[in-house]
Amino acid sequence: MDPDKDNANPTIINPSDLPSRRGISEVKKRDDGGTGLFDHLVPAYSYLNDPFDQPLSSSDSEDETVEAIDEQEIYDLIATISDPEHPLSLGSLAVVNLPDIHIQPPTSSRSNISTVLVEITPTITHCSLATVIGLGVRVRLEQALPPRFRVDVRIKKGTHSTDEAVNKQLGDKERVAAALENGTLMGVLRRMLATCK
Repeated sequence: MDPDKDNANPTIINPSDLPSRRGISEVKKRDDGGTGLFDHLVPAYSYLNDPFDQPLSSSDSEDETVEAIDEQEIYDLIATISDPEHPLSLGSLAVVNLPDIHIQPPTSSRSNISTVLVEITPTITHCSLATVIGLGVRVRLEQALPPRFRVDVRIKKGTHSTDEAVNKQLGDKERVAAALENGTLMGVLRRMLATCK
């Protein structure tokens, strides 16, 4: 038997050794009380005064700035997803790695849609749940990121025996939508995402 294909004891990374801007005990708060990830997506209104009763000025362009989201923030969103077979996170099992996350800028000057590409590395080359893991990463990012991001989750080339077939499934919107209508699969995904911070 080829030792590379039977990995009953995958490499486990200590959570404190994972790359993160977040502290293990708590997320750092800024002076304004925000954490920084999605603070500018929802405007803060004071209900003590009428937000429509103020004159428009050119200084309102401050509200139009969108906080940049980088690879580290994407990693922080998905590293804590629980593996469906092991009682460990995808970050601890090195299924998701910071160098395998890429944010691609918009393809056209008329578009503001960026693409988040995440390449996952299954713990074994014949992992039967690689598609489920990819789907979990995709669902987590689609739920957490603003609509100006498209999500592309793939198996890293050469790390799975059927990586092309799995990538075809993960990239097919109709297959993904059909999978998300499956109650049993949604139960697995809920358990995987329950550990997310």
